Amino acid sequence: MSEFQQLVDANYEALFRFAISLARDSDRARDLVQETFCRWAEKGDQLRDRSKAKTWLFTTLHREFLSQRRKASRFSDESVDSMADRLSEEGEEPERQMDGQRALELLGALDENYRAPLVLFYLQQHSYKQIAEILEIPIGTVMSRISRGKELLRRQMVDEPSTAPKNILQLEPEALKKTHG
Repeated sequence: MSEFQQLVDANYEALFRFAISLARDSDRARDLVQETFCRWAEKGDQLRDRSKAKTWLFTTLHREFLSQRRKASRFSDESVDSMADRLSEEGEEPERQMDGQRALELLGALDENYRAPLVLFYLQQHSYKQIAEILEIPIGTVMSRISRGKELLRRQMVDEPSTAPKNILQLEPEALKKTHG
């Protein structure tokens, strides 16, 4: 297996999830990932430290997204459907699954300034330093955007009830005491 194929195999899924969180459209996300790997094929040999290939790929994808967004006349507001589908396939208990799906829906609706760092940190497990390099912003800005983004998500989760079944939302506290001691 070639070095390029190994790089694609190791990073495609993570890059696609990041692209989906940015583009909010699976077709655009695939195009972003494909363009990223095309750039690697053209310029990847210029990277001296191969251990930084993953960061280079994420940075390139983010730059390509910003470039396409600048060129586009308008921005699509579609949801992060593929992440919600992936979450529902993981077989978690229904209450946690609904909360997770709701969180991904709200994450998809966040402004890109908050969405990108949150996705890179929580869904892609990048460090603050790596996120700062990928997004080309200071590390302090990364930390504040993650903090503010989490707070925005927290408020929306509380202010806007999820699509949970009504019997869960209307459960009385006394009923919990009766069944759970």
